[in-house]
Amino acid sequence: MRLTLPKRSGIWPFLALAVIVGAAVLFTPRMDLPPSYHHFADQRVWLGIPHFGDVASNAVYLIAGLWGLAFLFRKSSLDQFVDARERWPYLFVFLGLLLTAFGSAYYHLAPDNDRLVWDRVPMTIVFMPLVSALIAERVNVRLGLWLLPTLTAVGIGSVIHWHLSVERGAADLRFFGAVQVYAVLALIVALLLPPRYSRGSDLLVVAGLYVLAKICELADRQIFSIGHLVSGHTLKHLASGVGGFWIVRMLQKRRPLAPVSTAEA
Repeated sequence: MRLTLPKRSGIWPFLALAVIVGAAVLFTPRMDLPPSYHHFADQRVWLGIPHFGDVASNAVYLIAGLWGLAFLFRKSSLDQFVDARERWPYLFVFLGLLLTAFGSAYYHLAPDNDRLVWDRVPMTIVFMPLVSALIAERVNVRLGLWLLPTLTAVGIGSVIHWHLSVERGAADLRFFGAVQVYAVLALIVALLLPPRYSRGSDLLVVAGLYVLAKICELADRQIFSIGHLVSGHTLKHLASGVGGFWIVRMLQKRRPLAPVSTAEA
């Protein structure tokens, strides 16, 4: 039997999750990237491009972002939304994917802490607007749109906080890690609320692809050692990029489940 929270639960599950993740951060020792983080397994140069695999694999973000934006700007996409305003968070999601393609490629050409900022800021412009989209669809459209700039600012702020902490000599990556954990868990929490659209299970696929991407990232060298064909970090880009494609696919195929009253909007 599927567990579903009542509609009146509203924003509270998302707030409770934020409190839990925030508390966990406070009780977690300060941490930073390992010293070897920027030394990725695949150092091969091809066509004059250093770290070719990790650079070129960012094309999947570029294509997913462009595909998503093209879909949203088609007039027919309005049929996929109960309220046209629900498109706004997804506009940021796909813009974030587009920016991630350029930011991550820029970083992987010559990996260091300064360039990593341009990789991670766009990532948060994918995570947090997606949470805003879920709130708009599962709780209240106006609330989701109101939270869009706030959540996006929190995500970007987590990267800036890390960068400034590195410059102070007291590197602290916990805030950025919390943003990632919260975004993934929010996808699962959203499934406990009454859906407005079909294909809600696609959210689990997106969360699963991101978890797979993180596993590949952690197993970068181990994966590359198997035949030296592709590295774990390259597979990370491909897995998370497919998550972007899956979001577009979800939007294209889903259908409203029931009329939504004005009070909900």
